[in-house]
Amino acid sequence: MDNPKILFKRLSPDTSDVPLPKYMTINSAGMDICAGVEGDTVIEPGRVMAVPTGFAMAIPPGFEAQVRPRSGLAIKHSIGVINSPGTIDADYRGEVGVLLINFGSQPFVVKRGDRIAQMIINRVYHAELETVENLDETERGDGGFGHTGV
Repeated sequence: MDNPKILFKRLSPDTSDVPLPKYMTINSAGMDICAGVEGDTVIEPGRVMAVPTGFAMAIPPGFEAQVRPRSGLAIKHSIGVINSPGTIDADYRGEVGVLLINFGSQPFVVKRGDRIAQMIINRVYHAELETVENLDETERGDGGFGHTGV
């Protein structure tokens, strides 16, 4: 299987100083995404902010990008991605934004160029859908949340 080619487009010459997504090590699963904010931007405790990146992208059909939190921001500053993982579909061509949330008790400052999230590329499958009268029985059945104990 060939690796998909992801195309990036800077949305303005003014964002040429903001790094585009890239793998930080040879075995990184995700590409780091950097903030394209104009200046220092504060996310207050308990608040959510859509952080611009300054780029759009083209993902080939059959793939998606998932935007996930960076573990360092999570452990050190209680910063996460509110809709984690956020999904970028193959047909989306607008600016990629990252929905950061401050789970902490202190304001968090996002600076231009900060690595704020990571992006993973995954294959997408479209399932064949069918409506039926009955489903097969399983040992679990309709046991839901916590059905196996704590």
